[in-house]
Amino acid sequence: MQALTQRSKIVSDKKMTFLERIYLPAILGGVMITIKHMFKRSATVRYPEKEREFSEIYRGHHVLKRDDKGAERCTACGLCAVSCPAEAITMVAAERNKGEENLYREEKYAATYEINMLRCIFCGLCEEACPKEAIFLTDRIVVTDYGRDSFIYGKDKLVEPVDARIDVSKRQTKEVLEFKKLKQLTHNK
Repeated sequence: MQALTQRSKIVSDKKMTFLERIYLPAILGGVMITIKHMFKRSATVRYPEKEREFSEIYRGHHVLKRDDKGAERCTACGLCAVSCPAEAITMVAAERNKGEENLYREEKYAATYEINMLRCIFCGLCEEACPKEAIFLTDRIVVTDYGRDSFIYGKDKLVEPVDARIDVSKRQTKEVLEFKKLKQLTHNK
């Protein structure tokens, strides 16, 4: 018989000893590993009772920020949607009407802004792409649910309330915070 390759392997036919045939050493080895793990500290965190520590730069629930006057910062430019590698962000732009100057900062605003949290990979590229600093990822955990429809977050879940502002200063770099102190620039007014 001719071998297909030049790398033939010789298989040994070694006879097993009596202890190997009754598998007692293998069973005792498995029991010893189990006993060792019983006395180690558990890696599981009992979540509702005890919360684990998160990094300062943890990326969680998204928030659409408001400016100092309470108007929405988002101008529906679409850069966050374009930069999203998971294509989780969709928006529809609309023109601001007269009398809505206190609601929206610019003439154009996002009438519909949705993030599919099941598609989102929490990379933070949307907040890096936003020129108006309108979207940030906070340190809050995204709430779990059983239905898929509840994971499409609209403006009702994303826009921060006027009376309960969310601090995102940890997400901003030192350079950005120094830049924001320059009030003579139009971006910071």
